[in-house]
Amino acid sequence: MQKIIEGIVRLQEILETINSRKLFMVTDSSYPFLNIKERIEQTSVTKVCFSDFSPNPLFEDVCKGIDLFLKENCDAILAVGGGSSIDVAKCIKLAVLAKEGRDSLIPPLVSKCLDIDGRKIPFIAIPTTAGTGSESTHNAVMYYQGSKQTVTNDGVLPDYALLEPKVLATLPLYQKKCTMLDALCQGIESWWSVNSTDESKGYAKTAVELITGNWRKYIFDNDSRAASQIMLAANYAGRAINISATTAAHAMSYKITSMYKLPHGHAVAVCLPEIWEYMTAHPEHCIDPRGKEYLTDIFNQISESLGTAGPKDSIAFVRNMMKEMNMENPITVNREQELGLLTESVNPVRLKNNPVELTRDTLCNLYGIIVKRSVVLHC
Repeated sequence: MQKIIEGIVRLQEILETINSRKLFMVTDSSYPFLNIKERIEQTSVTKVCFSDFSPNPLFEDVCKGIDLFLKENCDAILAVGGGSSIDVAKCIKLAVLAKEGRDSLIPPLVSKCLDIDGRKIPFIAIPTTAGTGSESTHNAVMYYQGSKQTVTNDGVLPDYALLEPKVLATLPLYQKKCTMLDALCQGIESWWSVNSTDESKGYAKTAVELITGNWRKYIFDNDSRAASQIMLAANYAGRAINISATTAAHAMSYKITSMYKLPHGHAVAVCLPEIWEYMTAHPEHCIDPRGKEYLTDIFNQISESLGTAGPKDSIAFVRNMMKEMNMENPITVNREQELGLLTESVNPVRLKNNPVELTRDTLCNLYGIIVKRSVVLHC
């Protein structure tokens, strides 16, 4: 059972609890500038630091971390950073513990949940953004030979998620927007996912309501209390998708990120309202075994948590939120070619989580709405 701990002051206590003698620290480029860096370095344990990986981690990056962990004979992991840092740490832990080693991270084994005992390497995660929820999921993302790999294993779920909202005070504004939107989309998608449970829906509801009540103060006022609530919301959203997984908005976002260099949360958020609008217009295509009446009720529950009168107003709420934050949709250059590439990029397995069926033609039409036409000015 994962422990959710609030406050960086608790880190030394955690390290004493797990009895670490040599700690493997995975950090990203933001670490030297964090306002909790001194507190981390004051802890009384030998540390081995690893930060030699890209923002979208490659298999080769992870292998360097595996080699360093084994060479230094570390006994615990501390990941400090955004989703990439935590994901790299998860991949290192899996490869060190699995008898298959680094082969566990690449095809064909990456699609299998290999047997490991995660207790052998205690794992602490300190998120420095409020969005991915990676500190509370058993999934990680990395790239192998240009293709995105999702690594899934219960054994890589961090034993401790240590939440310290003061790290958000110096987060760049655009990054705050992107990561918060990712958390909101995770909460909404988890709620309507075909894999949702009563537990995951409870987590999703909490995430959505915390974001709805605090996002303006967090984004526009840099309010510290609002930041703590958004960080908690992101964690709840992570716990929700850890059970239910995400749906079409995430599935459709990945190619948008790679083609238009739009950060993940931004890319997901431009997809979500269009998918939601399509689903509300086509309940007859519901594939959730609980039925279209159930799905309609879920849409209404989400609307209630957003403080809106119904799905139509909820969709408008998300669009207006994006507009207030100046989060614009991507623009095509070679429209037909780009729409084709986007449509072909969607993993059909990921779409199985979506409660309404989306055909290839539907995906193409949705991308046609999401990705705007360029405006040509004539003199």
